[in-house]
Amino acid sequence: MDYKRLLTQVERTLEQIEATESTRFTIEQIGQTIATNFRDELGITGGRIYELNDENCYELVGRFGESHAGPLGISVPRDYKPIELVLENGVVVMDPNDPGVDPVLESKLGAHRFAAVAAGDNHSHILGFDVAPGLSREDILFSLNLIRYTVNQRLRADRYQSLIDEAQRIQQSILPQRVPQYAGFDIWGKTLPAAVVSGDFYDFIPISDNILGLAIADGSGHGLPAALVVRDIYMGLRMATDRDFKIIRTMEKLNHIIHRGRLTTKFVSLFYGELETGGILIYCNAGHNFPFVLRADGVTIEMLSNGGPVLGPTPDATYMRGFAKLNAGDLLCMYTDGIVEAHDANDEEFGLERLEELVASIRTRSAEEIGKEVLTRVTEWGPGEQDDRTVVIVKAVSP
Repeated sequence: MDYKRLLTQVERTLEQIEATESTRFTIEQIGQTIATNFRDELGITGGRIYELNDENCYELVGRFGESHAGPLGISVPRDYKPIELVLENGVVVMDPNDPGVDPVLESKLGAHRFAAVAAGDNHSHILGFDVAPGLSREDILFSLNLIRYTVNQRLRADRYQSLIDEAQRIQQSILPQRVPQYAGFDIWGKTLPAAVVSGDFYDFIPISDNILGLAIADGSGHGLPAALVVRDIYMGLRMATDRDFKIIRTMEKLNHIIHRGRLTTKFVSLFYGELETGGILIYCNAGHNFPFVLRADGVTIEMLSNGGPVLGPTPDATYMRGFAKLNAGDLLCMYTDGIVEAHDANDEEFGLERLEELVASIRTRSAEEIGKEVLTRVTEWGPGEQDDRTVVIVKAVSP
């Protein structure tokens, strides 16, 4: 028998089972699929499903395949020897005359041989199987181990997909849905995630009629941890602005939030500034790539570097403010490291200098056109696997 090929076939077959919110129902479908499609290869004709209940017993909750009909609801104590062994080893094969097996109980359950696997988080379920007569213990153990592996892989896939879906919902609800209309300024921003969920974040926060908050952040990692850190930054910034915290106090609070977080990354860079309608920008840079102001002459560049360390690692980190002035014709470019650290086929980075030259060459275009061109050029530079990429452009225009 080509065991590797059989494993692949079982995996691909189980992948076709649609995910459900009920682990028990998913396991029932898996059991039925195995008994129907792999009866000859695995020697499985049917079986039973046990679920851990509130009384710490495994209750018979379902049957599949050609399992003998019988009443459901029978409880099997957790300290029943076959149960103990399957929880300890993940799989077990026991005959009716083996020590610790209760023939009367097995008869009620409809089992002629205790062949089972543990499944689900913390062994929440046990699958007991009816095996074809004449199979050796070695053949049964092979089948059980293959089933155990594929079943748990399938259940993990459901769980991971659920986590990814939740992470997507979190991030989609947090990232700006529209560009703010702010007197005297043309503003645009966008994130291109490297994976389904990004560790990058940007935000526009209306603080008053005369002040707009600008934020861009980069947390290490992807997936649910990335979405959680984005949520922490999002909520922390809004909490701080609602309570009228000063920028330094805001950074200190966010640093404590990230430091205490258990599921989020401990390293988050953040640039946060508050832009007044007159062009004054008060900011703090917590370890983020330096945003730059390109002056109206298209040559002069000012890097916005004042601040402190990245958020998270050091609970008592201190920060300082910086100031800049955006006059008509000036442009602020905020970005994450996925922009400047994109690598081409020769492993050369796109780089800050190339970004500055690109922005300067197209500075007369709208903020949206500039931002989109930056993302396009960076993607063309390094089309392969890269980091998340975010760019925010703020142009000061005549009132």
